[in-house]
Amino acid sequence: MAQIIFLLLVVGLAWFGYRKFVSDAERLSRVRRRTEEERRTGATGTLVKDPETGEYRVRRDDE
Repeated sequence: MAQIIFLLLVVGLAWFGYRKFVSDAERLSRVRRRTEEERRTGATGTLVKDPETGEYRVRRDDE
């Protein structure tokens, strides 16, 4: 019984680690594409419109 619990724990940790790795890789890929596009066009940032105020602001890295 202890072996099954240990195996389930190891599998759960491996799955969690894999999902974290994939999400970090996707985030880094998005940032790299955005940075490359800004470098290619000569922009210093990407503007996004705030839906509440209607004002434009520079996109943050976490968006």
